[in-house]
Amino acid sequence: MRLLLALLLPWLQFFTIGRPFSGLLCLVLQITLVGWIPAAIWSVYALSQYETDKKLARRQ
Repeated sequence: MRLLLALLLPWLQFFTIGRPFSGLLCLVLQITLVGWIPAAIWSVYALSQYETDKKLARRQ
């Protein structure tokens, strides 16, 4: 679900993982159509980092 959100509304996905400042920057980037693709890539990357951090935290 979050992956779909990361592709369609990248800025909103940052708010779901607790990074509101990045979400605002991503929203500014996403406002332009040219910036939508980099914003989506950045959002998917941040989501993968978030999930990796959660897995590592569970192991400890």
